[in-house]
Amino acid sequence: MTIVQDVEPRGTHHCETTALGVLLRHEGLDLSEPMLFGLGSGLGFVYWDGKGMPFPFLGGRVKPFELTRNLAARLGLTLTVAETVSARKAWQNVTAPIDAGRPVGLQLDCYHLEYFRSRTHFGGHVVAMYGYDEHDVHLVDTGQQGGAVRTSRDSLARARAERGPMTARNRSFTIALPRSPLRWQDRLAPAIRACAETFLAAPIANLGHRGIATAAERVPAWLERAGTGGALFRALYRDFLGECAELIDGGDLRTGHRLYTEAAARWPEVAALIAKAGESGDPDHLGRAAALLRDLARIEEAAMRALSRI
Repeated sequence: MTIVQDVEPRGTHHCETTALGVLLRHEGLDLSEPMLFGLGSGLGFVYWDGKGMPFPFLGGRVKPFELTRNLAARLGLTLTVAETVSARKAWQNVTAPIDAGRPVGLQLDCYHLEYFRSRTHFGGHVVAMYGYDEHDVHLVDTGQQGGAVRTSRDSLARARAERGPMTARNRSFTIALPRSPLRWQDRLAPAIRACAETFLAAPIANLGHRGIATAAERVPAWLERAGTGGALFRALYRDFLGECAELIDGGDLRTGHRLYTEAAARWPEVAALIAKAGESGDPDHLGRAAALLRDLARIEEAAMRALSRI
């Protein structure tokens, strides 16, 4: 058995920030989950209703692994990424750093993980791996999935090799801190501005605040379709802005924090109304959801315009 020592298996809410937290704490940098999410400019929005999809997808964050790349670039971290189509090489890519005493991040399809509580394909899931033996691997996943967990090596290989939407080719990665002292506090304002500018300048109507408005237009035509996944990361970004407000003084930041506090409270209402429409067949619930989405589009646009001025 090979286990990386001094790994804190702190399972948090979001898979990518959970894995990043494990890797960075092992390197000596302990940041809260909202701080990791915000420094990585992780907030976004996408309305996706592709052919063959049983219901539209509402996503509240940037695409998988973009948060990790953003965070590494912003903080000057050394991000080493490996991908391969070879199962043998893929295993070597994770055992080499673990044998050297360093945990590894993995992007995979959670469907194949034996401990996972939802049997749904999602190729953008991220975990941290910190050990292995002849039969199993030791992972850190979100708190919802159990935090420190184990799955068989065979199931991990299937999860990493899966092909389909949002998958990667056996992607693994490690992170190292810069040699010079890291002043992450100095990168807060640039991270907030970058997220706001991307959100406001979305190139198509399915993204950013325009995407929320698009969802408002389309929702009344839904019936018997699924919900939106809680607050769509708005609560996480609200908490990030709240932590920033303790470090940065400014009216625009306080405005953004107040508006995202409001948005985080309203998104679960949208999800509940869509679920009620599916259960009851009553289109009035969808009309109320659409009205909320129109309000949310305005709220989030106003929030991001304030935050872009920081």
